[in-house]
Amino acid sequence: MKKADDSGKDLAALDELIEEITVDAYGDDEQLWAFRQVMEDEISFPCDGIVIGEPVAVLEIDYDGNERRGLTATCRRMDGTRHIVAATDVVFPRQSKGYRYLACYRKWLGLDPFPPESASSYREPRRREKDAGLGQEDSVELVVLSVKQQSARCRLLKSDLIVTFRTGRTWDMIPGEIITVRQGKRWNFAGHTYLAGKIDSKRLNVAALGLVPLELENVGTWTPEEHYWGEEDEPIEEWAKPIIAYGARQAFEMEQVLPGMKPDDFGDDPICRSNDLKNTGDPEAAFKILMGLCQEDLRCLDALAHLGNFVFDRTPNVAIHHYEVGLRIGELSLGPDFNGLLPWGFIDNRPFLRCMHGYGICLWRLGRFIEAARNFERMLWLNPSDNQGIRFLIDNIKDRVTWEKCQEDD
Repeated sequence: MKKADDSGKDLAALDELIEEITVDAYGDDEQLWAFRQVMEDEISFPCDGIVIGEPVAVLEIDYDGNERRGLTATCRRMDGTRHIVAATDVVFPRQSKGYRYLACYRKWLGLDPFPPESASSYREPRRREKDAGLGQEDSVELVVLSVKQQSARCRLLKSDLIVTFRTGRTWDMIPGEIITVRQGKRWNFAGHTYLAGKIDSKRLNVAALGLVPLELENVGTWTPEEHYWGEEDEPIEEWAKPIIAYGARQAFEMEQVLPGMKPDDFGDDPICRSNDLKNTGDPEAAFKILMGLCQEDLRCLDALAHLGNFVFDRTPNVAIHHYEVGLRIGELSLGPDFNGLLPWGFIDNRPFLRCMHGYGICLWRLGRFIEAARNFERMLWLNPSDNQGIRFLIDNIKDRVTWEKCQEDD
């Protein structure tokens, strides 16, 4: 995007920027979506703002399809309460990107892009530099909840304090991991804590996250005699023999957490919405939904599995961490001595099995053959129906045939 001059008041530059924003948008509705998208892309939320002379944290600017209403801003006041106002009611700091793009939007509406009151009503909010709830230590441990382009929403380990961590490096930050941050600037604004600093280390320790394990429901006894192992004249495959020899076991269904999902409204599944957006060319919106689910509850295993799918093709070394977080959170429910089944036929087991499958494929792709084989053998033990096709892969993995070679052969 081209930028207006430093004063932000070059009207010709604003016209040029408006043209650039709306060049491929036809009609008011599409152009409103274009303004909404550029603000989401260019403004790092939450950010500082003023509404009717009161300092607020602007959490997002959105458009709900109502042309008469236009863009709206979700704001958080100093007391922590949230309100939705017209975007034109917000005043951003002069030197911020929000100031320039909101001026474009106001001008597009036919309003004064720089209303007279904006010059005098905005005062830089007073920020408290002292404790900000993070203590006086040089470093602090944070649980990553969700990630944006230049920031991450985190929780102070062993605390309920939510922190927005500002950093230029977010591409390899994973919801559910614990990061050790060397504290830099820190402040409170509009009832929320902010921190800037440097990441010294990362680790995965789901037992330290303080999560409530997902519930397991016993769904009955599984017996190998009643299971289909192939046609009668076909020999039993080697992987199946120890499962059959062990005999009957209990089958379970793992609780599935899906924040915002209404129990009886299957048409409003946020995972399906995310997939639809990704498949129709809006991966950023799809990614945002998945991160939002993780922020609401890290036990949303399906969000973690799909985040892994998002980056698997290009960066399996990052994808493996998304899958592993989901796998380890699910394992909190199983314990070290779990010997039951998690059949694919019970749909709430599928997020855990997807995480396990993605983790195993990444291990294989990264050349960690022994770990991959062990992971897949366990999957067959948990789900002998093998709806994910593990039995067709495991011999190649044990023979150390690379993932790339198998892809070429296919």
